[in-house]
Amino acid sequence: MTQLARLELTGAPGSPYTRKMLGVLRYRHIPHSIFWGNGNIPEGYPEPKVRLLPTFFFPDGEDGALVPVTDSTPIIRRLEQEHSGRSVIPTDPGLRFINDLIEDYADEWLTKAMFHFRWAHEADWENAGPLLVYWGMNTAPQEMAEQFSAQFTKRQIDRLYVVGSNEITAETIEGSYTRLIGILDELIARKGFVLGARPSSADFALFGQLTQLTVVEPTSTAITRNVSQRVRAWVDLMEDLSGVAPGDDDWFSAEEAQEALAPLLAEIGRTYGPAMIANAKAVMAGETTFDTEIDGRPWTQPTFKYQAKCLQWLREAHTAMSDNERGAVDAMLAGSDCEQLFA
Repeated sequence: MTQLARLELTGAPGSPYTRKMLGVLRYRHIPHSIFWGNGNIPEGYPEPKVRLLPTFFFPDGEDGALVPVTDSTPIIRRLEQEHSGRSVIPTDPGLRFINDLIEDYADEWLTKAMFHFRWAHEADWENAGPLLVYWGMNTAPQEMAEQFSAQFTKRQIDRLYVVGSNEITAETIEGSYTRLIGILDELIARKGFVLGARPSSADFALFGQLTQLTVVEPTSTAITRNVSQRVRAWVDLMEDLSGVAPGDDDWFSAEEAQEALAPLLAEIGRTYGPAMIANAKAVMAGETTFDTEIDGRPWTQPTFKYQAKCLQWLREAHTAMSDNERGAVDAMLAGSDCEQLFA
């Protein structure tokens, strides 16, 4: 495997996962260049099977030929192997597992709030539509931009059902987001980050979604402002942490983590947990949709095979720990309803 002296990727400002990865690259001092665009691949670069943002180009092919790679979580773990220092993965096995769980919650549940707030309210879709056009092509004539915006906006509104967003689930999604901002306010106030006094991949996953929810979407931006200006400020600080000097003892101890993370884990168990379990059962049964109850309200949406894999990976990691490590994790999860994920 040949390592590029400078990583190359394509992404867009309106992509939470692009922002997540840029935050990681800046913090870890990994040289990189980004091609901005809404999924457009630069001429001469290989096409991924599915155009997702961001797309990284690694020299994994024959004779170092570039290969497109798109999944943010495995890319972060790969970068941990290829670039030393300033790790975003906790050294303690128990805290590392909790980090992975929170990262997946941000990537797979909080993204529902991002998509919902962007396309479920008129003020939000009227704001997002033109931005998405100009982020991809800032020289577009206004008339063309308005036409593209109207077409894309209609398509996205029509796809709200894919993440489970509808009139019934709106209260569930928006209540979950409001609670999360309050939880993060108290958590960040302790030591500055989610898992202590240094950023983790869980921080960057939350940050990625919040770059949109706290800044771009008017409805969720107003919620954030009313609940926590601290969290709003944190998003700006997370953008570039290249000047942070992390220490080995900056992670929470097991005792600190158990107390500090209890509210966040309870929120994860309240929303992400039942969604992931119901989805995995439906995928295993070969069904195309799943029905469950989240936060006391009915929830229906199409199944996601990828999210079933995410839960499988977490379960495999839980099983692979030693008895002592698993016991420490289970003690942190106790009473949060996250236990059901690993029952």
